Amino acid sequence: MANEQSSESWAQRARVRAGVVSLVVSVLLLAGKAVAYWFTGSAAVLSDALEGIINVFAAGVALGSIRLAHKPKDRNHPYGHGKIEFVSAAFEGGLISFAAVVIFYQAIRSLYLGPEVRDLDFGLWVILAAGIGNAVLGFYLIHTGRRTDSQALVADGKHVLADFWTSATVVVALVLIRWTGKVWIDPICAMVIGVHLGLSGASLVRQALSGLLDEEDPGAVERLVEAFEDNLFSGIVDVHSVRIIRSGRFHHIDAHVVVPEFWDILEAHDRAEDYEREVMKTFGTEGEIEFHIEPCERLYCRRCPLEDCPVRAQAFQKRDPLQVEEAVRPDPQFPPERRASARHG
Repeated sequence: MANEQSSESWAQRARVRAGVVSLVVSVLLLAGKAVAYWFTGSAAVLSDALEGIINVFAAGVALGSIRLAHKPKDRNHPYGHGKIEFVSAAFEGGLISFAAVVIFYQAIRSLYLGPEVRDLDFGLWVILAAGIGNAVLGFYLIHTGRRTDSQALVADGKHVLADFWTSATVVVALVLIRWTGKVWIDPICAMVIGVHLGLSGASLVRQALSGLLDEEDPGAVERLVEAFEDNLFSGIVDVHSVRIIRSGRFHHIDAHVVVPEFWDILEAHDRAEDYEREVMKTFGTEGEIEFHIEPCERLYCRRCPLEDCPVRAQAFQKRDPLQVEEAVRPDPQFPPERRASARHG
């Protein structure tokens, strides 16, 4: 228990540290982009600067959500505060989409009024440096978010990487303008950036909503089923009705576990707790399992290898490894005649 608490304390410190780094670096990059726009007057550079403003707001929201998500569950929030990270990701996606609309409008306006671009060399080097900074920051945030299971950091990292591609596009546009002298490339580039950001923002909102609506995570379910199978021991007859609700980094798992009907309540409870503990160690993610314990009712004899079973109705034949589709299915439907014959010996 002490090791688990120490590990979680380290993870939270890493999350907060990454959030602070994101906020500070975002402010510095925004300042550089604002200076670049002041000197160049470029619509493409303006689009990058506008996204920089969104980055600062998003980094602040992400940092706040990380701190709030760490609060323990209480009377008003029995499942904890972890879903605030999905709210943060949805908010960030909305901000990105809003920035895309503003950028697209400014690009059309610049194209209509006639673009003016000046001092390209200075703007080019500033945006290039900002792009490199965004790339380093984005990979750092995604790596830290995945390592500490923080949806807010992953979302922030993906946003920052999207900003890197924005900066890269601006650099290409400025190089082309400097090479060809065709200033209409500038607003066209800004329009492309606006479309790209709009798609990125919509995708981020979609992912956040899937978490808020408890959409099934196929990867998590598959890892959990593997953990159930790897830790199976004699007496755990079957596992089904598996469901996962994610609240930030915390996973709440519900499942039905079938045990021999001749076990008394105390033995069934103790064995199920042992099974839960080993499964969560293998699953490797912070969370809890709530088992609904069911008696076998002699319906599983053909695939139950339990030796010396005093109530066995049929001989053991074969037990196939637990599969995802089998684990997530609701209560199995046995033919009525089989239920009747099993219950009446």
